[in-house]
Amino acid sequence: MIDFSLSAFKSFEYIHKRGLIEANGEEIFFDLASITKPLTNGLIFLKYPEIFKEHPKLKLLLNHCGGLPAGGRLNKGSWREDLFSYNVQLAHDLYSDYSALRLMLEVERILGKSYRELCSDLLQLERNGLVFWKELPLHVKCAATGERAGKEICGVVNDDNAFVLGEFCSHAGLFATCSSLCKVLLWLHEQYHLFSVLEQERLSSGRFVAGWDRVQDPKSSLAGVGATVKTFGHLGFTGTSCWFDLEKRFGFVLLTNATKRFCHDRSGLNQIRREIGRYLWEQGEKIL
Repeated sequence: MIDFSLSAFKSFEYIHKRGLIEANGEEIFFDLASITKPLTNGLIFLKYPEIFKEHPKLKLLLNHCGGLPAGGRLNKGSWREDLFSYNVQLAHDLYSDYSALRLMLEVERILGKSYRELCSDLLQLERNGLVFWKELPLHVKCAATGERAGKEICGVVNDDNAFVLGEFCSHAGLFATCSSLCKVLLWLHEQYHLFSVLEQERLSSGRFVAGWDRVQDPKSSLAGVGATVKTFGHLGFTGTSCWFDLEKRFGFVLLTNATKRFCHDRSGLNQIRREIGRYLWEQGEKIL
């Protein structure tokens, strides 16, 4: 849970056979999956707003309205050329891994630096605690997220494209603890005025704003009852999510490894997301 007004947060872990405990020591790292998108691409938008003005197609890619397909299997030898082959033009919102990756490639070309370098301040372990999956320290505990080729996926990215490409990507690949993701969201708000940018950008954007998803129907949203049309966040395939409200100045992070047992059936996960969200919008500030 995060109180953006007080720059404070409190995190808990629920561990099988141990129950709910306050996180105050070595926490478990989770594969953030697609929450990687707003953390990387969203950070670039906050840091380098001028290039998005000079190159309008960048914002189309950032907000998933540039006409690219949702995704597919990428070839390690030709993926850059394949993604550059798509024409970027205004289209209906379509959530897209390809769009996130194409934005990364465009920004690298414009700024002449790798995305890993451009996002380096996001990955300062001693401050923020976000980690690119190939840089995870050996000693940390990670939540398993499933199987690949008969082997457990633990401490390795779940996303197949990110795994095959084996390099820093904007669509998936970051790991975090609950506390470290709370810290990063506070940091984005304090360092780059995230809330002010979202408030301004939401007036001229569709579903996605500055790379973040937004609640359009508070009654049915996976953010839970209590969210508003000024609630922003993102989901991750592995069972992760985070939400924060511009007016309430309150938010929360929910990290799970639901794909370990329920890779395709999302009904239970989505029920948990809604119920925890409802409870935290009602009671979270009292707990903090």
